[in-house]
Amino acid sequence: MNVQRLTERFKTPEQLLWCGLGVWWILNLLQAGLCELANDEAYYHMFAQDLAWGYFDHPPMTPLLVWLGSFLGGELGVRFFFTLLQPLYLYVLWRIIRPQNASVRDAGLFLLITSAMPILQLYGFIAVPDGPLMLFTALLLGCYKRFTERNDWLSALGMGLCMAALAYSKYHGALVVLLLIGSNIRLLKNPKFYIGGLLALVLILPHLFWQYQHDWVSFRYHLIGRNRDFEWGFVSEYILNLLAIFNPFLFPVFAVAWWKHKAASPVLRAMSCIAAGFILFFLASTLRGYVQPQWEIPATFGIIALLFGYTRERTRLRRYTVRVGWITLALIVLVRLEMIFNPLGLHFEVFDNQTSYNQIHQIAQGRPVIFDGGYTQAAKYEFYTDGKAYARPTIYYRTSQYELKDNDRTMAGHPVVVEVSDSVPGARTLQLANGRTFTYLIDSSYRPVREILIRMAPLPASVHPGDTLHLSLELINPYNFDYTFGKQGADIGFVFRRTGEPSRVFSLPDIEGVLPAQGRLTLHTDFIVPAIKPTDYQVGLTVRNSPASTWFNSEISSMRIE
Repeated sequence: MNVQRLTERFKTPEQLLWCGLGVWWILNLLQAGLCELANDEAYYHMFAQDLAWGYFDHPPMTPLLVWLGSFLGGELGVRFFFTLLQPLYLYVLWRIIRPQNASVRDAGLFLLITSAMPILQLYGFIAVPDGPLMLFTALLLGCYKRFTERNDWLSALGMGLCMAALAYSKYHGALVVLLLIGSNIRLLKNPKFYIGGLLALVLILPHLFWQYQHDWVSFRYHLIGRNRDFEWGFVSEYILNLLAIFNPFLFPVFAVAWWKHKAASPVLRAMSCIAAGFILFFLASTLRGYVQPQWEIPATFGIIALLFGYTRERTRLRRYTVRVGWITLALIVLVRLEMIFNPLGLHFEVFDNQTSYNQIHQIAQGRPVIFDGGYTQAAKYEFYTDGKAYARPTIYYRTSQYELKDNDRTMAGHPVVVEVSDSVPGARTLQLANGRTFTYLIDSSYRPVREILIRMAPLPASVHPGDTLHLSLELINPYNFDYTFGKQGADIGFVFRRTGEPSRVFSLPDIEGVLPAQGRLTLHTDFIVPAIKPTDYQVGLTVRNSPASTWFNSEISSMRIE
């Protein structure tokens, strides 16, 4: 559509803006109801079944929004409130960057630039923490704009509310706040800003108390549990993802605008700082592991603001941006249709969920299903079948919110379907419609081992291959079952684990005895350090009761193989 024609159909920029955002919202609403859930969405739906002040790896805002929409049922119920967030935060962004002499053509340019951001197209309808993160980032910037203009208490308290909401949305919100302060250090001299910060702290105390009760599990996971050795592939993939999510044909224009354009106000300077800060921060984060593309989504506001301000007064550049916008929209329509109908027959997480998990439900015949570490699979199974499922934490993958749930205890002593590796004798394999396989056994009387506690003396911080560790172990059994250790029974494995690499587990020798129900067992053994890759590991002990394995049953220590 010719932009000139838009000026003839709408009298004010806001009329065009709300019309465009309304059409976008309706498309997102249709997409939300017609597209099956992505893996993480099912995981957050599982959270929403038991509202709390915190969860293993996320704060509680996303589960709350999922819970609020649950009255609608299905995928639309999971996503409904997330579809409302995008038109709200884009309107707030428009009000922040709107020129005083804005025309209808300017509103059209703004809509094209925002809709040409692939990341906004995807995160406009799926139920993930990035939606509320964007809303409260926009509201924080709006309050900050007013605060820099009026220096009033209402703006300061509004900033405090937004900072608390960011903390409840996604932990990356802390980086938004730090970069905003970094763009205007004089904030630290303003008492009103401190009062706003104090309000934010008071409001997030329930979440901090939850973290304290759960041994700061979320912070430990995000700060330590995801670290991996550096790989050049992390850097190259990060750069490619950066271009893809922010449009490879517009991102270079943003880079030029950021270099040449001087922010005319504190809030524009803040958005520019947040955009550059997020991009550079997560570029540096590739030194410690893989960076997911959506982590940079708050940079979108600064990118849009700079692109809009830089191109609106430059005729040729504006024409180029408009053309790129329409071409991008045409491609996005094709992608959206593929996500709903899948005419290409792709195997991806939003396809064939209903069919695949009902295949598992049929072989389960009413038995609970225990997935081997696949926490999103367990969540999807429950969503699409209403069956009972559990994701057993395993040292071969990672733990999850299921580590904090007692589902496996309620399944103890009952027949269950257990997912196992294909090397387990007697395992059966089911080919699923989504292209994956489900390998399983039917256990007539499931005996979990996750809560068995192993106490031992601290391990040395560094060892050499061939060193002998003298281990004195005390096993504490909270279950109503005896566990026999030794041949044909359970055993204890010494785990060497590094994120991003296969875990190595070595059975402890000479482990024999009976761990009585609700009782204790003391064991002594010598373990010879194996000849494995010299580096740093997470180490500890795990109880294995075939076909079930679990997470660490002892404390996790750091050990370096010299």
